[in-house]
Amino acid sequence: MNKTVFITGATSGFGRAAARRFAADGWTLALTGRRTERLEALREELSPLAPVHIATLDVRDAAAVKAVAAALPEGFRTLRTLVNNAGLALAPQPAQVVALEDWHTMIDTNVTGLVNVTHALLPALLATGRGASIINIGSISGQWPYPGNHVYGATKAFVKQFSFNLRCDLLGTGVRVTDIAPGMSETEFMLVRTKGDRAASDRLYHGTEPLTPEDIAEQIFYVANLPDNVNINRLEVMPTRQAWSAYAIDRD
Repeated sequence: MNKTVFITGATSGFGRAAARRFAADGWTLALTGRRTERLEALREELSPLAPVHIATLDVRDAAAVKAVAAALPEGFRTLRTLVNNAGLALAPQPAQVVALEDWHTMIDTNVTGLVNVTHALLPALLATGRGASIINIGSISGQWPYPGNHVYGATKAFVKQFSFNLRCDLLGTGVRVTDIAPGMSETEFMLVRTKGDRAASDRLYHGTEPLTPEDIAEQIFYVANLPDNVNINRLEVMPTRQAWSAYAIDRD
């Protein structure tokens, strides 16, 4: 059957790497993101490998999401896989000093945006039925707390629980749902989180070996190509050189 994947946040990081991985296998690609010039460059790069449709989209805008879903061209409407990748982290400072606006931006993108896209594309996935997949990009931050994680971690906990609850509702439809939860990964994540602080980003990755976007793209591709009778509920992926810290204790 024709394999079409719809990827949000395809202009960088995991989304862009996933687009390249699926294109290399000849999947039909529907790619969205906020940066039109990057989408156009990606289409030019990948079109020799696979059919590519692009749409500039801010997932926070429910009406725009519905419009993009409704306007998918013939040949891109039979959806096999949805990759809900669009998301961001902001404000790594303690909760008591961060701006409320940054909290709202994370909630609107990581939670509301995820819900908007899933709701708009569920009919297409249900029409495909057996073998269709929803792959939500969560984070270990949704499972393991750390300082400065406040709302970002809470939004990724939502991704995890929303994925589990979708599994319950979609039982019997053939549509599978997976939460992929990466650990430390070298993308634009820290640059976005610190609003362009290159030194802070470099410090995070200095002297260690984080995951790459291609590492996670390979996991996304693997999950999408599992036999139709297999569902991985949650896939937590860390670099070998990352683990958990000791408990933090405040002492006199």
